[in-house]
Amino acid sequence: MNDSKRLAAVLESFLFVAGEEGLTLKQLAALSVCTEGEVTEALDGLLAAYESREDSGITLRQYGGGFQLVTKAEFAEDMKRLFENPPAKLMTQAALEVLAIIAYKQPVTRVEVDEIRGVKSERAIQTLASKGFITEKGRLEASGRPILYATTPYFLDRFGLNSLEDLPPLLLENEEEEDTDLFLTKFQDMLEAQDEEGGSDA
Repeated sequence: MNDSKRLAAVLESFLFVAGEEGLTLKQLAALSVCTEGEVTEALDGLLAAYESREDSGITLRQYGGGFQLVTKAEFAEDMKRLFENPPAKLMTQAALEVLAIIAYKQPVTRVEVDEIRGVKSERAIQTLASKGFITEKGRLEASGRPILYATTPYFLDRFGLNSLEDLPPLLLENEEEEDTDLFLTKFQDMLEAQDEEGGSDA
């Protein structure tokens, strides 16, 4: 693999891991230990490669000063099926954890959610957003301008809450992991109770 192809592959890897947050030209240059000119040339080549491949559903998008890997617009209808498939009645543990963090910490970025959970949360956030539980609430005025997330009126309705003040008490930092599991179970029970009253599946 020559240097230019390796650089393109490295940049692709960085953007894949960064996910929806994306990375700026300056960040990519620093991470790859290359000049911004070299990174720009490699990104142009990467974009051309994506656009020329009929067997690839991914392309490169520039927004402001940042770059992000996204699905091609021509596959938008196909992507809808991914999110419109009837979901399981109960939320996954990961989705509950992410939703709880966003509910109490909002507005919050994906990186902040990741730091609290200790694992990546991108898929859970995408799922929650597609189901209408959370939404974008602008961008943080920081490097890369990461997206801020907050809960929606639909979240309040599905959990039978009049406002965020009706959320269960937040656990103290010294409470044990077992208590945390009980808290998440209570969060799940709230959702199940609403389902039994005739709400749509979550």
